[in-house]
Amino acid sequence: MPEWSSLAAALAIGFLGSSHCIGMCGGISGALGLAVPGQKPAWRRLLGYSAGRVASYTLMGLLVGLLGAYLATDIANSLAPLRLAAGVMLIAMALYLADWWRGLTRLERAGAVLWRGIQPLSRKLLPVSSTPQAVALGALWGWLPCGLVYSALTFALAQGSGGQAALSMLAFGVGTLPAVLATGFAATRLRNIVRRSGVRLTMAALVLLFGIWTIWGALGHQGHGDHGAHSNHSAGHIHAPEHDVDHDSGQNSAPPHHSEPVEHHFVPANSSQEEERDDRHGGHHHNPHPGENSGAGSAD
Repeated sequence: MPEWSSLAAALAIGFLGSSHCIGMCGGISGALGLAVPGQKPAWRRLLGYSAGRVASYTLMGLLVGLLGAYLATDIANSLAPLRLAAGVMLIAMALYLADWWRGLTRLERAGAVLWRGIQPLSRKLLPVSSTPQAVALGALWGWLPCGLVYSALTFALAQGSGGQAALSMLAFGVGTLPAVLATGFAATRLRNIVRRSGVRLTMAALVLLFGIWTIWGALGHQGHGDHGAHSNHSAGHIHAPEHDVDHDSGQNSAPPHHSEPVEHHFVPANSSQEEERDDRHGGHHHNPHPGENSGAGSAD
């Protein structure tokens, strides 16, 4: 079953972070909408671009999800480290959106290495004259270096399975659709709106909250895992003494272990019985020299 809360979070991240798409890719989207000379932007072509782009995101999600499943089961034995990394990346994305820290540009420069191999293929698809051609161009466009996409991929990496990660990136791509589609018609106007400080900071703050929420969940998951590990560790110590006792019971040291409480149990009882007998017989029953006592009595 899909984790709907994670999918909703991915959708919200895509929607809130799409202000970055408008700033970075708005001009590209507007240009693609006008790729056919003499024609106005067409919904079919714009939808084709976006469908291809979201398909690429989904494929990326599948690949990183399989990697995340391997890391979580065979190396880290937990999703908590991956979720911590996802939270850190979302916080970095929030700082990027707020223009407070642009460290994600380093990842974008690293991704440009792959893009340099893909970009010549995208040029062969221009100008766009059909919807299938637009879908193919969008599929290549999805690999454009983007810090927002890399943050979403880190979030998908922490999902723990290829299927869930693919759905997460699909939801993320759908979240970016409104802004990216709108830029095909009003790229300049939307770009001016997004550049407003209040809008940019509000979206950055919401992405920051998602990052904090992700880290909080990771720490809670880690704590639960530690508790489980502690329980298993304690359980092992609980069974170990039982095994030692069973093992010791077959050794020569076992009888003294049981004889001590038995001796302790009967000594007081015998002492009490002897005292009672002394009271009844005046102590003569236990006199080691009865003859001497009787002789002493007759002498008197």
